[in-house]
Amino acid sequence: MDNADYLDVALRLANASLDNLTDLRAALHDEPWWADRTTEADLDALRTVATALRQALAAAVDNDPDAVLSRVNTLLAAHPPRPRLSGHGDGEEVPNWHIHVAEPDAPPAQEVAAAAAWGLAQAVVRHGLDRWGHCAAEDCATYFVDTSTNRAKRFCSARCANRVHVAAFRARQRT
Repeated sequence: MDNADYLDVALRLANASLDNLTDLRAALHDEPWWADRTTEADLDALRTVATALRQALAAAVDNDPDAVLSRVNTLLAAHPPRPRLSGHGDGEEVPNWHIHVAEPDAPPAQEVAAAAAWGLAQAVVRHGLDRWGHCAAEDCATYFVDTSTNRAKRFCSARCANRVHVAAFRARQRT
């Protein structure tokens, strides 16, 4: 994984409902190594992490640097990355080099929390505070990072944007 992947983990965790283990596994779908091993204990631990991530993201959206600094540092202190180089190769001559942020036998919640905290911290360093958003659709609570050229992203997805624009069009047609 790289830092962009860790940010993706942070956003998926923050935006997930986490009502049950199935929701958590769906949020971690790109990381079967974590998803397949999650337990109810991981779910309980990651609910707290998701709340803290949402608070940090809300501070970023509000362009509140002191709150972002405090909340992200709290996440990093509570879930410090413990980087280690890994080289899985499945018998290949050249291993698949990558970094893990927790010990090999750590429970999924420990590594997911550290990855999310690290990813959010790295993204704040890279993007500053003017690239964070909260979906403009009234019924959507999704946070995102706006990597568009013109920094004009208002919706988390084309689906939300289309839904809002179609509803506005239909409302105008009725009047």
